[in-house]
Amino acid sequence: MDGPFHIAIALIASGDPALTGTIALSLKVTLTAVSIGCLIGLPLGASLALAQFPGRGAIVVAFNALMGLPPVVAGLLVYLMLSRSGPLGDLALLFTPTAMVIAQTILILPIVISLTRSVVEDLWAEYREQLRSLGADRLRAVPTLLWDGRVSLVTGILAGFGRASAEVGAVLIVGGNIAGHTRTMTTAITLETSRGSLGLAVALGIILLLITLSLNAAAWGLAQSARGRLG
Repeated sequence: MDGPFHIAIALIASGDPALTGTIALSLKVTLTAVSIGCLIGLPLGASLALAQFPGRGAIVVAFNALMGLPPVVAGLLVYLMLSRSGPLGDLALLFTPTAMVIAQTILILPIVISLTRSVVEDLWAEYREQLRSLGADRLRAVPTLLWDGRVSLVTGILAGFGRASAEVGAVLIVGGNIAGHTRTMTTAITLETSRGSLGLAVALGIILLLITLSLNAAAWGLAQSARGRLG
């Protein structure tokens, strides 16, 4: 009898529908969450870096702390908002891919905001006088600073993607792990392992590992490319 590894290779090579469908849904949910997180987090993080107002320090500390937000807590918060007794219960979003996107966005957003704030804050301190001499105030300097810090920002965004793609607790709580509808790679691995169906679990684990390695390789390549240009 073939072992789990041989079964996993066969499933990957044959393009098993259950395998490819789970991978496609996982990537769709995570990429959507990362895109939303960037659209909100990049300008918000840059604004937080350049703005001066009472309580700014507390907000910075709060976002830094939220970078370590336990996924199950994020899932619980989204569940409470989307449940029938919650404020958004009438939207009927619980146990849908949309709920999973919301949960993952909550996990990614603090990472993007905190990283952007740190990068833009450092760049503003370094180039402030030069930008002001060119007539750029704090607000008008944001696009320039974001572009100048693009390598560091992309590296952080890839880290956020990695965290979301490997997450189990939040998507399990709000998605329900419904086959063909809300089952992602991580939740499927958990379920198939508990069932003893190790072939599919190993196949999904291999794909998830390859995605993680690809993200780290991309981040390393970007860093090396940036060093090469600077050198």
